[in-house]
Amino acid sequence: MSVIDVHAHVFPPITRDEARLLAGAGEPWLRQNGDSTGMMMSGDADYRPVAAELWDPAARLVAMDRAGVDVQAVSSTPLMFGYEAEAARAADWCELVNDRILAYCADTSGRLLPLCQVPLQDTELACAAVTKAKAAGHRGVHIGNHVGARYLDDAEITAFLAHCADEGMPVLVHPWDMLGGDRMGGRYMLPWLVGMAAETQLSILSLMLSGAFERLPGSLKLCFCHGGGSFAYLLGRADNAWRNRDIVRKDSPKPPSAYTDRFYVDSAVFDPGALRLLVEVMGADRVMLGTDFPFPLGELEPGSTIRACEALTDEECAALLGGNARRFFDLEGTTLR
Repeated sequence: MSVIDVHAHVFPPITRDEARLLAGAGEPWLRQNGDSTGMMMSGDADYRPVAAELWDPAARLVAMDRAGVDVQAVSSTPLMFGYEAEAARAADWCELVNDRILAYCADTSGRLLPLCQVPLQDTELACAAVTKAKAAGHRGVHIGNHVGARYLDDAEITAFLAHCADEGMPVLVHPWDMLGGDRMGGRYMLPWLVGMAAETQLSILSLMLSGAFERLPGSLKLCFCHGGGSFAYLLGRADNAWRNRDIVRKDSPKPPSAYTDRFYVDSAVFDPGALRLLVEVMGADRVMLGTDFPFPLGELEPGSTIRACEALTDEECAALLGGNARRFFDLEGTTLR
């Protein structure tokens, strides 16, 4: 049985000078302390302390072996998206990041699957970046769930998703720049605890209720991080609203529950009861192991929630731990480890 983690982040070494490419739009770079610790930087400001697994592939593989993880799909840390930068600069930045991620994954015997990022603020440039990244060896694309006030149902972003389907590039959607920050501030990490879940539910319902799933090709492979956020728990509320309010169903011919076969979610819910509900809502073929490695809000024992969920059969457990990800990333027939 293979164990494949679809939600794992990387911050490859990028210098302060290289980060200036974004010209004030975050300017993320990595400060290494020389002792297997470092700091993610935003311009001249400290952002988050980190350890070598984030930027050192050898350290990552050691951690994966220790945790019993065979393969990780490696995506950039969302701080690196660059969506607030001028589009041409963002395109150059994404090319730099994508090249570094490829180099990070290069000598790992296929155990690290590189996911690219794109300048999502410009559809033409984003589509070109996906095409180029696929040719270079990237196995999927990692995007934030919105660009400013434009969510995934925005016509331009929907066109980008359709292009990903045409290219056969799976899309991993990660919440970022969380709503409600003016009310939550930095207290208790509430933007991460509340805002991330709300952002993800908002993205999923936007695709459903706007009719975007009706327009997007069925071949699109789309996965939402963090268990789909609040979506599974509140799906009954959304269906009830669709049945009883014409303003909710005006653009969607089907209730939200009719679209759960159009996307995947990861398993990062941290509670076997929550995972049981998630599998009941999504189906055991639509949930994949995701840990948020190597950050401390992630699952520190990869797969422990799946293995502790007594409602899952052995076959379903194997599907969540790796079988579904094999299909998502077209790894069928590939020998892992």
